[in-house]
Amino acid sequence: MQHGGPALYTLLLWWFSTGVILYLNGLPRATHKWTFGAATVLLGVALLGVAASADDTRVSGAYLAFTSALTVWAWQEVGFLLGYVTGPRRIACPPSSRGWRRVGHAVMAILYHELALLVLGGAIAALSWGQPNQLALWTFAVLWLMRLSAKLNVFLGVRNLNEQFLPEHLRYMHSYFRQRPGNGLFPVCVIAISALTGLAWHSAVANQLGAFETSACSFVAMLLSLALLEHWFMVLPLPSEKLWDWGMRSRAPHA
Repeated sequence: MQHGGPALYTLLLWWFSTGVILYLNGLPRATHKWTFGAATVLLGVALLGVAASADDTRVSGAYLAFTSALTVWAWQEVGFLLGYVTGPRRIACPPSSRGWRRVGHAVMAILYHELALLVLGGAIAALSWGQPNQLALWTFAVLWLMRLSAKLNVFLGVRNLNEQFLPEHLRYMHSYFRQRPGNGLFPVCVIAISALTGLAWHSAVANQLGAFETSACSFVAMLLSLALLEHWFMVLPLPSEKLWDWGMRSRAPHA
């Protein structure tokens, strides 16, 4: 149960929270300010959770740290998809842009989002600095690195862009993506994530670890496993978006 509990919890939280964010994002634009306000309140509660769990090395402390870090991450997801935390460039990438010019346009389109990630990551690091429970920081670091890998791959080109997840006010973001069978970075990312996932699961099943360490490693290992799955979703001919059909239903009446 020390492995299965955290793994199942991570899977359900990943699936459910993604669907909820998509559902809220698909509601009429007038509701978005209330959604973002509620998300900001939850962000404050989550940061308190990070601080409260930092010196807690019980299994419950691992669950609190992981949930808090995921809630902090959810705030920036909500802020980005609602269009409040994106970047100074809010227009499509010119078709003629190539090379570093295209890179510069893409960076400016998500600059505030990237800065927000640095601030949030720094806040988690500060709240847990020198404490025995570093799971919140590890969770946020894994999410950040895996999202960075995904961003680079959709920028360079992958088969499945899942642009249907973008709301109408962010449709211009699709111009910064590239649809192609694959790119040279993708296999490097998959190999690296596979290696990290293997190391995390190996640590999780090591007999010498205590209950807290086993749970913490299981959380990280399952999160890496899901990141690896999401990377494969980018290139395999699978309708992965069907997993969150229920979250997209809010767009139907006013699409």
